[in-house]
Amino acid sequence: MNLPIKYGLIASICLLAACSSGQQSQEPAKIPRGYYATLRFVADGRQVHIGPFVGYYFKPADPIDFSRMDFICRNERQFYTKDLPDGAKLYEGEAIQTTLPRDIPLPSAKGDRMYPIFDRDIPAAWWATRPPPQEEFIHFHSCYDAAGPVHIGYWLRHRAVTTFNYDMGGRVGPESILYHHVNIGTDRKFARIIEFDWGP
Repeated sequence: MNLPIKYGLIASICLLAACSSGQQSQEPAKIPRGYYATLRFVADGRQVHIGPFVGYYFKPADPIDFSRMDFICRNERQFYTKDLPDGAKLYEGEAIQTTLPRDIPLPSAKGDRMYPIFDRDIPAAWWATRPPPQEEFIHFHSCYDAAGPVHIGYWLRHRAVTTFNYDMGGRVGPESILYHHVNIGTDRKFARIIEFDWGP
């Protein structure tokens, strides 16, 4: 599976940086009470991980059930928008655990930490696994194990708690697939992406 060049450039500038510890300051992040930056659990008989990502924190709906989680996203170090200060809460949302159909192989070429697949390049069988309401769950993030990304992951629904321009802290403009104006409520303009995570 080959990532189109124009999307690869976007990913290099934005998505891959979001998970690279080298892009972060030395200031420790303040983890919200009851939430976790990284979670490790057993799914389909294997131990998998999700996280960490800049500003994202997860909380299982049930301490022994990771099939559904709540999450929040903060603008740590103004990573997602220059419109709001460091640490401002941008989103609250839900993450629903899903296993993508295994008959479609995962990307095998490891470059940086993330391998994103955008919108029209997402296989229809993967896109069909979105939970209802499907028009609101438009971003998938895989879990990973010791060998790399796995078919298990989470569809995310982002609900904005404030208005801002999603400009990756001023690093992208309107020409980017990631850039959009965000209004309070479900962010249906959030980039339609499946991200495969190789782990930190």
